[in-house]
Amino acid sequence: MPRRIFVNLPVADLARARAFFSSLGFGFDDRFCDDTAACMAVADDISVMLLTHARFAQFTPQPVADAHAATEVLIAIGVDSRAEVDRIVQRAVAAGGTTFRDPADHGFMVEHAFRDPDGHIWELMWMDMAAIPGPADTEAA
Repeated sequence: MPRRIFVNLPVADLARARAFFSSLGFGFDDRFCDDTAACMAVADDISVMLLTHARFAQFTPQPVADAHAATEVLIAIGVDSRAEVDRIVQRAVAAGGTTFRDPADHGFMVEHAFRDPDGHIWELMWMDMAAIPGPADTEAA
């Protein structure tokens, strides 16, 4: 059986966070949503639990990090095309996020990142699997 991954992220305003990610095209599994949590589907076996600060604090004795002041995690998501990288970052900015850094083109991979309204960093990347350098290519570089 494949393992499921649930990434838990604290959010200041659950309704705002859900609306933000809905505008980027993410869906939610309402079986795991209530007034303290929203389960965002990223892939068949990967979900992001957007949790109110109070709910998140129930899972850890440590203080909830302020993602605007410190980086607690970088969430990278592979997408199907270069255009989709650009499209999702543009939607994120239009919905209240900010770009995190300039886009990068590594030849075989394109990436760009944004911060959501709670400060979490999301990296979007597209890779041309046929163009990934092999061991001989990286040794010569």
